Formats: sequence, structure tokens, C-alpha cells
Amino acid sequence: MYLLGCDVGSSSVKASIVNQESGQTVSSEFYPKEEAPIRTVKAGWAEQNPEDWWDYLKIAIKQAIKNGNISGKDIEAIGISYQMHGLVLVDRDRKVLRPSIIWCDSRAVPYGEQAFRNIGEEHCLSHLLNSPGNFTAAKLAWVKENEPRLFDSIYKFMLPGDYIAMQLTGDIVSTVSGLSEGIFWDFRKEEISEDILNCFGFEKDMVADIRPTFSKQGELLESVAEELGMKKGAPVTYRAGDQPNNALSLNVFNPGEIAATAGTSGVVYGVNDKVNYDRYSRVNTFAHVNHTSEQTRLGILLCINGVGILNSWIKRNIALEGVGYNELNDIAATVPTGSEGLVILPFGNGAERMLQNRETGCSIHGLNFNIHSRRHIIRAAQEGIVFSFKYGIEIMNEMGLDVSVIRAGNANMFLSPVFRDTLAGVSGAVIELYDTNGAVGAAKGAGIGAGIYKSSQEAFGSLKKLDVIEPDTSKSDQYEEAYQLWKKHLSE
Repeated sequence: MYLLGCDVGSSSVKASIVNQESGQTVSSEFYPKEEAPIRTVKAGWAEQNPEDWWDYLKIAIKQAIKNGNISGKDIEAIGISYQMHGLVLVDRDRKVLRPSIIWCDSRAVPYGEQAFRNIGEEHCLSHLLNSPGNFTAAKLAWVKENEPRLFDSIYKFMLPGDYIAMQLTGDIVSTVSGLSEGIFWDFRKEEISEDILNCFGFEKDMVADIRPTFSKQGELLESVAEELGMKKGAPVTYRAGDQPNNALSLNVFNPGEIAATAGTSGVVYGVNDKVNYDRYSRVNTFAHVNHTSEQTRLGILLCINGVGILNSWIKRNIALEGVGYNELNDIAATVPTGSEGLVILPFGNGAERMLQNRETGCSIHGLNFNIHSRRHIIRAAQEGIVFSFKYGIEIMNEMGLDVSVIRAGNANMFLSPVFRDTLAGVSGAVIELYDTNGAVGAAKGAGIGAGIYKSSQEAFGSLKKLDVIEPDTSKSDQYEEAYQLWKKHLSE
């Protein structure tokens, strides 16, 4: 028997099939093969058609079943991961009313800022754990003011994963984790935020019914089952936003554990067992996949824009022609820790929330023409990226999160020994690298929700650990000295 995981991203939609007994991936497929279009009617806007996600997913599922040479009727449960913070609107006939306003659309910023002031900054932070910002609630407020006739036709608003689940099952439901990422959840009262509803003028019946993250959230419709070659009634038993799901995929459930990614941008996602917030909103806090009223598990999310994009810029503009990323990593390793005083601040990819939305740009400090070469620049770039992670982890420390383990996929910047050794050394955390992806994680989440796995330990017992990087205590002073110099230039 098998489990199906669906990962609805803004670039593509992936489907993975996992053998529930062995935990091994049978097949994976994604669609479209070229990056999915994002509609930008105006500067700062970003929209996609939810119907396209559904079409892409059906193609990916059918191909994954074919590639795995299995019967779709042997799929026992379905899990969903999705791009966070998007807004999908449907009428009573479950017809989509407008394109989805997705995560990177910034039009709602003024609405979130006004709500932050109207509700009260301290009250927002202590109850919602975030500013309303540019999240789903603020996007819905934009629709209310700018498209009032359409707003009056809304039956329910949903997150992207809720919409996909509705297409699979016909049911409109959501989760506490999902509502918290949309800034609709009051963590002090453990209920839908009346403050947000009243401030924006939303009716409570617009909110989808709530189901536990791991639970039976609907059954596959007969018509959909027939189209996909699956069995009627196969349950959807898990859903989560992409970053909480990435953490789940890496078996990150407990306080002090961190899931990290380091692609073009980087994410540090840590689990906290205290209801807390950052006074300056440099990080965001949402309900993690295993959060309940009895067990506090909050995901603290830090996003850093200037990560792999700096390394790729270095490759294109500083490294010699023909040098690939593996060679770039080898070159960085020829320079001692601290790059002999050369410091690079990696913030050249827009405003950084971690820096209170300042756009400082990337900068180089301490360049000495008699000492430094392109080798030093290559290493200093990687160290600068690591130190931005460390800076964010310090914010998490202030919120009561003690970091002990960082888990990541074996990809992107984590392929660099300099990057991962420096991160382990400066953070004091053990780094564990795994072979997994979001759709596979969603499939295993479905197994937990269906009761096939009795615990996360059972679900992820087969997770393949590729490498473990222990902090090199003999270099602790060197890492700390280099980091303090980096932080000194950041504060200038």
C-alpha cells in the first residue's frame, strides 16, 4: 500500500508516492516542466490561477502513478503541502471568483500596517504573534475595499492547500496552522481572532471549518477518483504550508530543532514550546504542524533574501570563467576561517525583514589589496551568508528557542563544506543532512494523519541521513571572532 504527497508551489506542483511499509519513495513527478506563470498586472502584484494548480496536480499524480508502476487504488491516504500566505476565494458553488493573490504579492502591506495600528501593536504581537503585515487577512482586506462586488459574492476564503483539498474532496476545511499563517488565529484565546475579523469587517462564517493538521479532512470524490485512477473515499489526512511541511519532512517536531534551506534565499525555521514573539517583527511565528492547545509547538520562521543568490553572483562575476559550484567550494576551503579580516554583508536581494525591512545592499568591508584575492572574496561570501543565519538564530534565542540541531536537505549551499562547517561552528549546533523533499514529507504526514504511523518517529524512521556535521570546538574562538567582526560592520 502507498501514500500520496502533493506539494503545490508557485513554480510547479509535485506529486510523490511513498511505500507506507518501507517508507521509501516509489516515484515523484512535477508539472509544469517550465516554471508556472505568475500574473503581474501591476508592480508588486503576483497572482496565479488556482484552477491551474489543480490541472497541474492531476497531471503530476497520474504520471507519478504511471512512473511507479502501481495501481492508484492502492493509495491509502493523501497529504498536501502548499505555498503559504496565498488567498483563494470561492462562491457558494465552489467556483473561484478571482486569481489567487499569492505569497509574494505586496499590495496588501498598507492594510496590514493600518490594522497593526488600529488593533494595537502590543495586542497584535501578544495575541497573533505577528503584525498582520502582508499576510492572507490583509490580502482579503484589499479585496474588500477594491473589489466590493466580488467581495459580496464570497462564500469562503481559503489558503492554496485548502483549495486543493476542496477539489479532491468537495469539503472546505482548514487547520489552526493554516489560519495562523494567514494571521487569523489568536494564540492567547486559542480561537479565530475576533480582533482581525472586527478590524477588517469580515464575517466569521467566511472562515473554513477547522480540522486538526493530522486527521481525516475529507474523502476523495468519486469523479476525481475515476479521473485519477484512484479509489473513491481515499482520505486527505494532512495539510501544511511549505515551510512547516519542510520541517516535518526533516523530522523537526521538537523545541530546539531547526529546519533550514539555503537556495536563492534562505529559511531558518525553528520549533519553540513557548508562546512568544519578536517585538520588532524580524521573524514570524505560526502554529507548527504538531501544535495543540495542550502542547505548544510554534514555528519561528526567519527568511533571508541574500543567500544563494550572492554565491551565484560571485560565481558569475568574481570566479574565473568555467568555475562551477564544486570548484567554488574547493577554492573557499583554501582560505582560513575569517577570510583574514575580509567581511561581506550578503543583503543585496531587497529589503530584509530580519533587519526591520531595511534595504542595506550587499557590501564588502576590510578589503586589503596586499592580502586579499578572489579566493578571500569567495570564502567571505559564504561566511557572510552563514553569519546572517547566526544573526537570525540569535533572534530566536531571544524568544526562548535554544538551538541544538539544524536539519537540512543535502542541496544548494549545504553542499559546501565551508558553509556547513562554519554554520555548525558558529551556532554550536549539530547539522544533519537528509535526502527528502516536500511532497515526500506530505505523504508521510498523511500516514501519520491516517493512523498508519503511530508516531513521527515511526513515520520518519526510514529518513535517509546523508551526513552529520559536528561543531569543531577547536575553532570556536575563530568562528566567534569572525562573527563578531561581521556583526560590527552590520551595525555601522
